[in-house]
Amino acid sequence: MINVIKGKVWKFGNDVDTDQIIPSQYLLLPNVEEMKQYTFEPLDENFASTVCPGDIIVGGENFGSGSSREQAPLVLKALGISAVVAKSFARIFFRNAINIGLPVVICKEVYDAVEQKDTLEIDVLKGTIKNVTKDRNFTSTKLPAHVMNILEAGGLIGFLNKK
Repeated sequence: MINVIKGKVWKFGNDVDTDQIIPSQYLLLPNVEEMKQYTFEPLDENFASTVCPGDIIVGGENFGSGSSREQAPLVLKALGISAVVAKSFARIFFRNAINIGLPVVICKEVYDAVEQKDTLEIDVLKGTIKNVTKDRNFTSTKLPAHVMNILEAGGLIGFLNKK
């Protein structure tokens, strides 16, 4: 059961679009495992080689805007990103992330209160986030039970297969 997520912060700005998460020229690669090495290449060319499983993405407003490509949350999950926290999400990115089993949480205050490499602890059931590095607490959106069921099944397909 997903309850508390703890990881190191990778901070990106406002209006990060799906082309910045996974540039379109890499969508021709045969699978996500081959695509993931190019994640965030336009913003941080070393991201994919330095990110660690369990790390957390923190974004500003409108995270995941642009095309509806499912590969954007897929490459994040394939790299081991445990959650994405943002001030707001593009609707289709938010839904795609849930559908593939990647927790996404909205919190307006966290972005301005964290720095790269801080450690966050997210309680998705309670709707709380703690910046462990700076000992500060925040309120975030609580993920509803039906969304938690999808996440715990590893995504929508896993959830439907259980029924």
